[in-house]
This record gives sequence, C-alpha cells and structure tokens, in this order.
Amino acid sequence: MNETGEIGVQESPYKGKTGLKRVFNALMYSLDGLKAALRYEDAFRQETLLALAMVPLAFYLEHGAVARVLMIGSVLLVLVVELLNSAVEAAVDRISFEHHHLIKRAKDMGSAAVLLSLLNVIITWAVILLSR
Repeated sequence: MNETGEIGVQESPYKGKTGLKRVFNALMYSLDGLKAALRYEDAFRQETLLALAMVPLAFYLEHGAVARVLMIGSVLLVLVVELLNSAVEAAVDRISFEHHHLIKRAKDMGSAAVLLSLLNVIITWAVILLSR
C-alpha cells in the first residue's frame, strides 16, 4: 500500500519536480531521446536526412505560409511517429525477444503508423506542388 492508500500503484520516483527544474529536466530527457534515436535507429536517421532536405526545400518553393506549414508539418510528423514506433519497439524488446503474436502485432502497428505518416508527406506535398 502506498501513501495514498492505493494497493499496487507505483509512480516514478522522478515525478514531483516542478517549475523551471521540471522544464529543464524534460528538455534534457527529450534531447537524450533524440540522441538515442539518431544513434540506434537507422530509420530515424534516414528520415532525419529526408527532413533536413525537405524542410529547407519547403521554404525555397514559392508557396504561401499555410502550404509551407503543411509541408513542414507533414515531414516533422514522420519523425514524431518514428520516435513513437521506436519507443514501442524498445519497450517490447525489453519485455521479451520471444516470437509472440501480440509482440508482432504491436511492432507491425507501429510500422503501419510510420507508413501512413510517410504517405501523408507524399499526398501533402503532391497536392501542394501540383495545385499551381
């Protein structure tokens, strides 16, 4: 039983920091996550290279601000989804390397989310570029 009287509920000992210290810690954890993704995840590195090419291109192309935001947002969404997919895979791999249908389902769904985000980039850019 914890201090609130709940049975079996355990919170992280790192919870409870407030104010600027919490914001700073959150920033550091986020940067650690980006470094880990760049170091260990091939797909994230490839998609980052894609983003490094496409984001400046969105500024170079002569389209309005809304089009630029949609183009850049679609590219950044791929990175977000890839980070979440990698997090799911890391958590699942931490639990077990055994072949289990639920593990396969979780990994396949994460991969499908990345695929849909990539299709979103293609559709968004095509609609904007072909509408001129």
